[in-house]
Amino acid sequence: MKMQKLLVCGLVLAGLAWSVAYGQAGPEDEAVSFVASEADDEGADIGDGQESAADEADVPFIYFEGPDREVTGTLLPYATNGEAGVMVISPEEVFSDKGAPVYWDESWPYASYSQIHTGHATLYRKIVGNGYTVCVNAGHGTAGGASVRTLCHPDGSAKVTGGSTGAGAIYATAISYGTTMQDGTTEGVVNLQLAMILKEKLLHAGFHVLMIRESDDVQLDNIARTVIANQNADCHLSLHYDSTAYDKGFFVISVPDVYSYRHMEPVASHWQEHNALAESILAGVRGMGNRIYGSGNFELDLTQTSYATIPSVDVECGDTASDWSKASQEKIADGIVKGLISYFNIDPAWYYY
Repeated sequence: MKMQKLLVCGLVLAGLAWSVAYGQAGPEDEAVSFVASEADDEGADIGDGQESAADEADVPFIYFEGPDREVTGTLLPYATNGEAGVMVISPEEVFSDKGAPVYWDESWPYASYSQIHTGHATLYRKIVGNGYTVCVNAGHGTAGGASVRTLCHPDGSAKVTGGSTGAGAIYATAISYGTTMQDGTTEGVVNLQLAMILKEKLLHAGFHVLMIRESDDVQLDNIARTVIANQNADCHLSLHYDSTAYDKGFFVISVPDVYSYRHMEPVASHWQEHNALAESILAGVRGMGNRIYGSGNFELDLTQTSYATIPSVDVECGDTASDWSKASQEKIADGIVKGLISYFNIDPAWYYY
């Protein structure tokens, strides 16, 4: 009961904060008020056989009241309601908002290195959640990005490994087109499908989610995506499929063991966090029975980790020959979520699976 009351208080306080932050915009863009009460005979109509359980538990209810309708929800997933004109909503619906845009801010650290940043990300906050924000970055998907160049490293030094841009380069493609799957689908489309699946699973598990893109094109280059993540999330996951063509399996990109790179800021202050996150994600994905490429870990000098000030990892979810069906991506996403649960050492109470 104590936990339930704490959740109610959290919802009420979050509701007030939400009203201030979003100008009282709620479901369907209506003005919404939050009212907490204990369950009683005048509360939501609980299904047959469940009234006594609710009474014994002293069930707290949250009421969402809009100008055109009243929506009544309960914190307990077993509650039902057959009343005409009254809808009972699930915990996921109660605890999530519709997303708020995150616009570019030139004052952010490393923002001046970006060349493409007219787009925006979207932040989905749990009204009650585990407190951590995950940035989900569906790789590629920026029209015209391949024709623009940005510095590989903020200090102007050369890349220490190969990749889409070769070792020794000072400038890299701002954001590339990506590869093409063997069925002709572009990698950007495949990455986006996985990102949308992962978003829902993360929200379900109690995370706030910062989505870099939810469409085929967002005008944000790799540096912009990293800078936005740095300022608005606790970790940054960039989703990709490799350009090889033999269904190699899942692997993560870790920070190269090169002295000059690991002693360049901001890499010097964060490379151990990047690698620890990569290992947790890899363990979670492996634990779900997904195919893993070799050891599952490959070192590359990437723009993402060269500018990241939060734990960041590029995850390669297969290659052009891999199955990218929703069923296959669900399995990968489940592993990623489990890896994040482990990395942040989150109380399993927030893990709704």
